[in-house]
Amino acid sequence: MAPRNVKTDAKKDDADMSDNLDKKPSKSQTMWGGRFAAGPSVLMQAINVSISFDQRLAEHDIAGSKAHSDMLAVQGIISAKDRDAIHAGLAEIADEIEAGTFPFSDELEDIHLNIEARLKDKIGDAGARLHTGRSRNDQVATDFRLWVRGHLDVFIHQLETLQSALLGQAAAHTDTIMPGFTHLQSAQPVTFGHHMLAYLEMFARDKSRFEDCRARMNESPLGAAALAGTPYPIDRDMTANALGFARPMANSLDAVSARDFALEALAAASICATHLSRLSEEIVIWTSAQFGFITLSDAFTTGSSIMPQKRNPDAAELIRAKVGRIVGALTSLMIVMKGLPLAYSKDMQEDKEPVFDAFDALELGLAAMAGMVADMAPNKDALAKAAGAAFSTATDLADWLVMKLNMPFRDAHHVTGAIVALAEKQGKTLDALSLADMQTIEPRITDDVYRVLTPLASASSRTSYGGTAPSEVEKQVKKWQSILG
Repeated sequence: MAPRNVKTDAKKDDADMSDNLDKKPSKSQTMWGGRFAAGPSVLMQAINVSISFDQRLAEHDIAGSKAHSDMLAVQGIISAKDRDAIHAGLAEIADEIEAGTFPFSDELEDIHLNIEARLKDKIGDAGARLHTGRSRNDQVATDFRLWVRGHLDVFIHQLETLQSALLGQAAAHTDTIMPGFTHLQSAQPVTFGHHMLAYLEMFARDKSRFEDCRARMNESPLGAAALAGTPYPIDRDMTANALGFARPMANSLDAVSARDFALEALAAASICATHLSRLSEEIVIWTSAQFGFITLSDAFTTGSSIMPQKRNPDAAELIRAKVGRIVGALTSLMIVMKGLPLAYSKDMQEDKEPVFDAFDALELGLAAMAGMVADMAPNKDALAKAAGAAFSTATDLADWLVMKLNMPFRDAHHVTGAIVALAEKQGKTLDALSLADMQTIEPRITDDVYRVLTPLASASSRTSYGGTAPSEVEKQVKKWQSILG
């Protein structure tokens, strides 16, 4: 490719733009009306066009237009004949988009003008009546709300699927012992089922956040027009009901300028992605040769180009990485919105791409995680061995000293530390240390202490509500089985 000659090419670009201004009005200029005699410059066209990404709103734009034209006909603002022609034309356009034959045009900027122009080509003057009583401002706001609402429904369903996968693992492993960690150091024995239920609870809160967000955003901007409402006798309740909204938005300025529904959805998505990332990190650690806690099938792992022994948890690693895109989208939109006065500003055209990208990433991540959770097979022997390592039952020994010998906990903590040091010196686990050796440190210890020194005994003793005891895990499993069905 030849190097770009900046001076020569700059002159050529200026000439191209000048020529463009001398041309007859473009399609988009015609849509704007008689205020503009010339078409946009090349640079203006490039920065202004959004059809490459807002095509995603086509289904919702058509649904909004059908609801709007229905209402206009009922209110006597347009004729029933024109309404029927509009609906027929929109149905044909929907078919064209589905078939991939719709003639999308950059000149027409966005999906809204593309559909409107195509409708006028198909049905003539009746198509020009569709925009009565509305603006692109409320049209865009309505379409975007419909799109976000639909994807919140997808996430809610996906989270239920992921919860079910976690519940399946919990039900199968209520008494499978594994190490519980703090600071990624062995802390106390827990059950694998308890660990799975911890994530189920996190994702339940994510689901609740999406549901709350959906309820709050489920108001219709349609009919707010450009910013001040409209003099036509429209029925906003009718269009809101037709589109599944709970009610129309109460303030026309707010209706066209609010994007907090998208910000809230991105915030909930970011929290959910963080939970996915944490579970992904554990899967990466657990599948390593050093841990060997679980195995994943070929469906969710890949090999190495030069190391034939490798089985890489790529799906988990990619989910872990996607949190950056999702949180980045939230930050991007917050910065776009932070300085905008009421009502609509063209800055808001930048609201959709980050949301589209973030929601794509989250949808893929939720699907992949549900598959991985259902696929993973715990290695019970490795989990049990690790659960007994690093003196993980030391706290149980301290608790026994408190409960059986009425020792203050801080004193019991000191005695237990001394016993751990003795076991470490002998290279033994606590349950392998002799009673005589323990009695050299605290003579009142009896052989009843061995009842709490195995990992299973330790976990089984944690019977407080929400604890890791198999009996408590079984209760939580039954509760969630009744919730999830």
